[in-house]
Amino acid sequence: MEFTVSRADLVRELNLSQGVVEKKTTIPILSNVLVEADGDRIVLTATDLELGIRCSCPARVKKSGGGTIPARRLLDYVRLLPDSDVQVKIQENHWASLTCGRSKTRIAGMSRESFPELPKMPEVLAEIPIGVLASMISKTIFAISSEESRFTLNGALMVLRKGGLVMVATDGHRLAMVESSTELPGITGAYRALLPKKAMAELQKLAGDSDPAALVRFSGDDNHLFFQLGDRLLLSRKLTGNFPDYERVLPKEHAHQVTLERDELRGAIERVAQFSDERSRGIRVRVEKDEMKIHSSVSETGESEESISTTYGGPAVEIGFNAQYMMDFLRAVPDQQVSFQFKDPHSAGELRPAGEKAENYRYVIMPMRI
Repeated sequence: MEFTVSRADLVRELNLSQGVVEKKTTIPILSNVLVEADGDRIVLTATDLELGIRCSCPARVKKSGGGTIPARRLLDYVRLLPDSDVQVKIQENHWASLTCGRSKTRIAGMSRESFPELPKMPEVLAEIPIGVLASMISKTIFAISSEESRFTLNGALMVLRKGGLVMVATDGHRLAMVESSTELPGITGAYRALLPKKAMAELQKLAGDSDPAALVRFSGDDNHLFFQLGDRLLLSRKLTGNFPDYERVLPKEHAHQVTLERDELRGAIERVAQFSDERSRGIRVRVEKDEMKIHSSVSETGESEESISTTYGGPAVEIGFNAQYMMDFLRAVPDQQVSFQFKDPHSAGELRPAGEKAENYRYVIMPMRI
């Protein structure tokens, strides 16, 4: 196999494969990227058996064929080359020769025979704007559980239905749910799937390199989910198991609510949290007449209190929360004002963007005993 490709194109596409390539693998071939040349393009494929990505770029192909090259080493080297064309030749012994200007390098590759074949993408179920999908991921990904024993919570539930898209994530202590009313032509019933966290992070990377209005062609089979964006295809193994009934967890109503400036609340929590317990990250939120007080204290290090003025005429209520959980929401929400809704010290609190929007975003946090 022999081809010439632009260094910039090669670096861009190799970058996308890095999150998928297995770093500490017991199967050496999974540390490699499969390079195939045919016609006027090269196709790069990487997989860790849970996640796979296939992308391509234009090239002048002298001799078609394929081979595998260590993905990290190839990217690290090509990135350092001058911005020019790179000639790549893979020989019968699987070694890859790279020539760029006066630079010549040989890298030991492996036979493509043992590289796993990615499943074929089935018929497209829906087309979703990548900007909408990426925005929904950024508003839920932080609420995913990192405990491997709770594998059904190691991803987000994605529901495609007539009239829109829903994404929900929870770790048992908090729940983030976002609904988009984006029309999805072709969806008649409801399609539910558990999307792993790693796949969500890779979709965000794809979105960062694309026009927000570009459409992702989405489909799924019994074991995999497929996302095709232009010449790039990301596929992920589905998580198995039953996601909790999130609609039962969402509070039906709250007795009280206050509206706050997002940046003011975020700044206050950040400062007070410096004096919270390092393990529990607990802070006290007290709402009383026309003000919210945020307080934390640790006997060995000190204490801190902030006061924020707001409009409130209900009874005084004090609730303990994990400061980090509140911060995650305040970093993800783009709106300048947020609504804090609550009932009593023993019930879940809820944060939402203030004002009516086409996108419904709810974030429920369980209270803490401090």
